[in-house]
Amino acid sequence: MIHHVWGLFTHPDQEWQEIRGEEETISHMYLTHVLILAAIPVISAYIGTTQVGWAHGSSTPVKLTEASALQMTIMSYLAMLAGVAVMGAFIKWMARTYDASPSLAQCVVFAAYTATPLFIGGLAALYPNLWLAMLVGTAAICYTVYLLYVGIPTFMNIPEDEGFLFSSSVLAVGLVVLVAMIAISVILWGMGMGPVYTS
Repeated sequence: MIHHVWGLFTHPDQEWQEIRGEEETISHMYLTHVLILAAIPVISAYIGTTQVGWAHGSSTPVKLTEASALQMTIMSYLAMLAGVAVMGAFIKWMARTYDASPSLAQCVVFAAYTATPLFIGGLAALYPNLWLAMLVGTAAICYTVYLLYVGIPTFMNIPEDEGFLFSSSVLAVGLVVLVAMIAISVILWGMGMGPVYTS
């Protein structure tokens, strides 16, 4: 797993070809990659919100209670695991339009590796700061989009012009999934499952 992660940052074209040539099952991908990397942002956020807190100017840092942070950590973790599966299923469904025939497992593998910069960027949550979050988040999103656009033609073995359209469709659905997750969070907060701050 770790050599693919490193390869995606150093030579993504070659790494996508290598990943494509491997036979990976969904369960193995989740056990060796997704479950581990998706834990980075949630554990970082748990530590950052309960131990460090975030402050505005010289005010006292605002922290979450451990119970509230744990609840939000578990929900975020499950949402990320589901998000990878949903994106994999969509990529599989969309592939038919471009005469590509990857398996569902290959599509989930592609979605998981594409999301890797977002997972690693979650380390920034250890120190809750708006500017740091924006800087690291923007960089992680940009590199994720880059991996998507570089990876689709190689991984799906389709021409680059079709790959551009395919990648754009995947990106649009990814944004819809993100907005849906935010909407669900707002609904849950309205039902009393929102953050609880320490006094």
